Amino acid sequence: MDDRQQIQQEKRETRRRRRIRNQIMSYMAVFLVVAVAAVGILLGARQLTADRGEGDDPQQSNQDALNDLLGEEESLQTPEPTPEPVPELTPEQKLDDIVNAGIEVMPLEDKVAGLFIVTPEAITGVSKAIKAGEGTQKALDQYPVGGLIYSGKNIQSGEQFQEMLDNTGLYAKYPLFLAVKEEGGSVSVVAESGIGTGVDAPEKLGQAGDTDAAYQAGVTLGQTLSGLGINLNLAPSADVLTSDSSFLKERSFGSDAQLAGSMAAAVMNGMNSQKVTACVKHFPGMGSTSQDPEKGLSSTDRTEEQFRAQEFVAFQTAIDSGAKMIMVSNMAAPALTGDESPCVFSGRLVTDILRVELGFDGVIITDALDMKAISEYYGSEQAAVQALKAGCDMILMPENFEEAYNGVLQAVRDGVISEERIDDALRRIYRIKYADRIE
Repeated sequence: MDDRQQIQQEKRETRRRRRIRNQIMSYMAVFLVVAVAAVGILLGARQLTADRGEGDDPQQSNQDALNDLLGEEESLQTPEPTPEPVPELTPEQKLDDIVNAGIEVMPLEDKVAGLFIVTPEAITGVSKAIKAGEGTQKALDQYPVGGLIYSGKNIQSGEQFQEMLDNTGLYAKYPLFLAVKEEGGSVSVVAESGIGTGVDAPEKLGQAGDTDAAYQAGVTLGQTLSGLGINLNLAPSADVLTSDSSFLKERSFGSDAQLAGSMAAAVMNGMNSQKVTACVKHFPGMGSTSQDPEKGLSSTDRTEEQFRAQEFVAFQTAIDSGAKMIMVSNMAAPALTGDESPCVFSGRLVTDILRVELGFDGVIITDALDMKAISEYYGSEQAAVQALKAGCDMILMPENFEEAYNGVLQAVRDGVISEERIDDALRRIYRIKYADRIE
């Protein structure tokens, strides 16, 4: 309650007390008038009785009558004050309370682990994870990561994959993101493994320009993934295709910024409707570069004005449509960041532009930090710490998870990154993970 609300409440209480006091004074005045009249009548009656030689002591009788009247006045009870109604919490406030209560009891080690999404192999040490057993349980006890991401090598059949995901969720200390990259077309981990229904590539959907069809594609993806136990999909791409030589090709909805944003938002909302969180990518947009960051250093010569006129329009459309998670690219965009370092390390791009200017209040996640654009120039510890300092909330697939984890943990202990910064990131993460508890 702020000072203005406190003052208003005190004024209301003062007015209520004044009303009660005035009522009591009015009652007393009436009773006194009645009492005086009664006393006069009694005195007259006693005088008549005395004239006739009858009756008892008139003074005592008058006093008794007055005491009776005053006794009635004393029996009046001051009304009990009506308690101020306690405003009911909104769903958003209830969610905040649940999230904050959960974070408060987490040890620092668990908080830091909760910022990472890694492969199951990264925490178990096996070369190919196809089931979740005792090894997974021990790994999640030691490193309660925020999520696990699966690839085609983890899938042998629908039944096997679903059982692995179910067991993994049971072993986790905290709710997990269980993720894949299912964009449609050739970039479809699950569909390419022969499970579920595949959907058209973004390029084909964009050529049709039908947002209803894009939404239905998102629903189809969501149904397939949620049926297996997947709750996070690192898709769709909102990249605007501004170069014919772009490596994205079929992964983009096209060269029209508004259309690309609308189509990405439609697919996103279709997935979200099936309880699968969509992650929109790759901010600020990689449709102008021919080099895939997965294969090496990637950069664009796009000006800031060009980004604002096209790429930002697409991402703003997705944000305005309710995006919950956005991935930041590993390419370099000197016009936006001021140097040749990857976008994921830029505080100006991640915080000043995406978080503040474009108004995105959801989870910001890095692109995979094991890509060569990162791993050939930065150590796992350095990359994770720099990304968090820039404003990213989650770290995806560092080249060496243990080094990255221990590096972030030490950075917090040394004050390089504040624990409040970690808590801030976790609040955004758990607002997604705990949303269904409010529903």
